[in-house]
Amino acid sequence: MKKIKYFTKEIISFAIMLFIISNAFSYYRSLELNKQNFDLQDIILIDNSKYTYDTTKPLLVHFWATWCPICKVEAPNIQELSKTYNVLTISSDSGDNANVSAYLKNEKLDFKVLNDENYVLAKKFNIKVYPTTLIYDRNNKLTFSEVGYTSTLGLKLRMWWANI
Repeated sequence: MKKIKYFTKEIISFAIMLFIISNAFSYYRSLELNKQNFDLQDIILIDNSKYTYDTTKPLLVHFWATWCPICKVEAPNIQELSKTYNVLTISSDSGDNANVSAYLKNEKLDFKVLNDENYVLAKKFNIKVYPTTLIYDRNNKLTFSEVGYTSTLGLKLRMWWANI
């Protein structure tokens, strides 16, 4: 029984340390981002529609790539949020629209995607790591920036906070 308590305590301690270190690392990497406002005028999605959203709600902008394993794991989180919140995803370094569309179809994803095939937006925002998520409040002010994986709950809490 003492061994079980010991190992349980060690596992919990390790999980807490891992959580703290990963969040500190994410914060450090987010310092390099160009944290400017996001201009949504004339954004055309891969399905050739113009991006529209509810300007009274916060906006989540998510940079990702089709080849990124962490992006693939996080995609269901973004998919779930896209059902309730304003979400614009930006696929960078993923090929042409046909490649991105095929990836979305294969993964059964239907969130809104802008293909940044020429890295224009990735360079503008100094995106060096995928996934990177930016959350803007309803006044278009950057509230949160996350580099790396973020859970659905974590994203929902950040969106809730940006809506206050």
